[in-house]
Amino acid sequence: MRLRGGRFYVRRHVPCDLQAPLNRVELWRSLKTDSLQTALRRMPAVMAGIEAEFDRVRAGIGATADDANSRLPTVAQPIVEKVRVAAECPASVSSNGLTLAEAYQQYVDDPTHRWSASTRQSYDTCRKLAISVIGGDVPMGSFGRTHCRDFLDVLRHLPRNANKRFPKLTAREASQRARERGDVDVISAANANVNLANLSSFLNWAVNEELLTRNPMRGLRLHDDVAKKDKRNPFSADQLRKIFDAPLYTGCLDGGRGYAKPGVERPRNARFWVPLIALHSGMRLNEICQLDVADIRLIDGIWCFVVCDNSLVGSDDKALKTAASERFVPIHSRLIGFGLIAYAEQQRRARALKLFGEIDPGPKGKRAVAFSKWFTQFSRACGAYEERTCFHSFRHNFRDALRAAKVDHDLALALGGWSNAAGVKGVSENYGNGYSIPMLRDAMELLSFPHVNV
Repeated sequence: MRLRGGRFYVRRHVPCDLQAPLNRVELWRSLKTDSLQTALRRMPAVMAGIEAEFDRVRAGIGATADDANSRLPTVAQPIVEKVRVAAECPASVSSNGLTLAEAYQQYVDDPTHRWSASTRQSYDTCRKLAISVIGGDVPMGSFGRTHCRDFLDVLRHLPRNANKRFPKLTAREASQRARERGDVDVISAANANVNLANLSSFLNWAVNEELLTRNPMRGLRLHDDVAKKDKRNPFSADQLRKIFDAPLYTGCLDGGRGYAKPGVERPRNARFWVPLIALHSGMRLNEICQLDVADIRLIDGIWCFVVCDNSLVGSDDKALKTAASERFVPIHSRLIGFGLIAYAEQQRRARALKLFGEIDPGPKGKRAVAFSKWFTQFSRACGAYEERTCFHSFRHNFRDALRAAKVDHDLALALGGWSNAAGVKGVSENYGNGYSIPMLRDAMELLSFPHVNV
C-alpha cells in the first residue's frame, strides 16, 4: 500500500506469466481514501479483486487458473478489457492511447505546477527538444530506456546555439554533423544534464499519473568534469580593477556607444550602476534590472533594496528565482556615497516607474538578457574578460566578502537570498520574524571592496 497524491493505493506486481498479455509489470489501484484505517479495511477486497482479474486473464489466454477465484466479484478496476485491446493493437501502443507529445503537453499545462516564468520556459524548451529527437507520436506505453539513451546520445554532441548555427537542421542532424566534424563547440555536460533532469521530471509525473510504471530515465546523466565550485569564479582583484577603472567609470565619450573610449563624460545610467549594485549587494542581475523606483525604500530609517515579485506601481515584468529570493537588502554606504539615492530621487521626480527603464526588456520581458550581452562586450573591451567569469561572478565576490567579514552563515543567506540545505527549511525557520533591518545593515557595513575605487 502506498500514499500518493493524498490518496492510498494498492501496488501489486504482475505475475511473470501475465506481464506480456497485460503489457505491464505492476498495477496500481486507488483505495479512494486518505484515511489509513479505511484504506486497511478496503485493501483485502481490492487485492482479492485483482487476483480474480488475474485468473480471468489466465482463463482467457488458456493458462491454468483458479476457477473459484475467477468467479469472485470484481472489486478492482477491470483489466480484462485492457488485455483484449492489447491483443488487437501492436504491443507498442499504450493502453491509455496517449502519445509522447500529448502527455508532455498535459504535463506542461498541469495547473498544479508552481513554476516561475523562467522555469516554465526551461521545461517547454526541453519538451520541444525531446519531441524533436524522440518523436511526438511515440506511444507512452512503449516509451522506455532506449528512447532515453537515444536522447542522451544526441545531447552529447549537440552544438551550442544549434538553432542559430544550423537553422535548417533538426537537433538530431545538428548533433550528427558535430559528431562527424569533431571541431564544433558542443553544449556542456551541465547543460545537457539540465535537459535530462527536465525530461526525468516529466517522466516522474507520468508515473504519478499512471501513464508509465517506472521512470526509464533514472540514473542517466553525463559525467561533468568541471567541479561545481569551479563552474563560475569570482572576479579576481585585477579583473575588478579593469572593470571599475574603465572609461565608463573614469570618463568616457558618452554613455552610449562611446562608453569604452576615454572622454570627459561621467554617465550615471544603468551601465554605470548595475555592476556597482551587483558587487555591493550580491543581487542577481535580473533582480537589479527589474527594480522599480519604488523598490528603493527607507525602512526603519535605513535605505534598502526591496527584492520582490510584486509591484507597487503595476509593473508586470518582475519575477524571482526562488522563494528565498524575496528579501530586504540594506544599501551599502558606498553606493549611497556614489550617489545612488540621489539617482533614485531623480528618477522619482521624472515620474519613472523603473529604476533602469533604458534596459531593453526583450521579447520575453527579461531585462537581464540584454544587459548580460552588453556586459560581456564591456568586459572584453576593458580587458577583464576571462573564462568561467561573467556578470554572475559579482555574486561570488559578494559571498567571498561575507566570508572575509565573518558574517554569520544564516545572516549571509538572508542577505544574498540563498536557500539553506538545498532549499529545505528546518522547523525552526518557521518561527520568529527573521533578522531586523538594523542587523542586516550592520552586517552589510562590515563588507569592504578595496579593489573598487570609483
